[in-house]
Amino acid sequence: MKKPAVIYGFHAIKSRLKHFPQTLEDVYIDQERNDQRMQEIKALLEEKGLNAKRVDGQRLQGLTGTRRHQGIVALASAVPMIHDLDHLVETYQQSLLLLVLDGIQDPHNLGACLRVADAMGVHAIIAPKDRSVALSPTVAKVASGAMDVIPYIPVTNLARTLRDLKDQNIWIIGTDDQAKEDLFSAEFSQPLAWVLGAEGEGLRRLTRETCDQLVRIPMFGSVESLNVSVAAGICLYETKRRENTALA
Repeated sequence: MKKPAVIYGFHAIKSRLKHFPQTLEDVYIDQERNDQRMQEIKALLEEKGLNAKRVDGQRLQGLTGTRRHQGIVALASAVPMIHDLDHLVETYQQSLLLLVLDGIQDPHNLGACLRVADAMGVHAIIAPKDRSVALSPTVAKVASGAMDVIPYIPVTNLARTLRDLKDQNIWIIGTDDQAKEDLFSAEFSQPLAWVLGAEGEGLRRLTRETCDQLVRIPMFGSVESLNVSVAAGICLYETKRRENTALA
């Protein structure tokens, strides 16, 4: 039987209560904290028929490995989601939107990417198993509930996965600051997968060569690069903007 995951923080647990309360097995709250925010989450727990165990801060820190737990921690089973790429392609067809992260190793960046992906209607995030940070309590906290609704699919061979998607008529666009085309002038439409690399390193050579198209994000200030979650937000927002314009 799979060990329950640890999630913590008000946003992450509130989202789980809203979407998948049945997955919460145990909830622990700081016995010293009784402010309005804690009262609200306790009322929500009671509404869902769940009881929280009052414990000291040391117990919460032991469960999470951090002091930044905000006084609330839960043990939870996995959320039911579609993690099969073929099923996703078949389900969403022409509207499919994927985010591929090549080499993201910072849990805060992954959490932020999940949050952006949820806001922009992404159907799944794909990443290589051997070069990526795994889902963790820190990722869940930063994602503020997005980890519960966006499938995260680690794959053994990223280039092969991208080729498989191309065979199913998914357009693969990578970001590269040396690309000739810029985001705003490039032509593209769904179904598509945006491929972003780690800040500083960018896309790996084989990943870059597998893309159908490379674009750069125009920069108008003095900075030379963007955090991957910011870059993802810009690319995904432009995709949704074009989609909405086409429907108008």
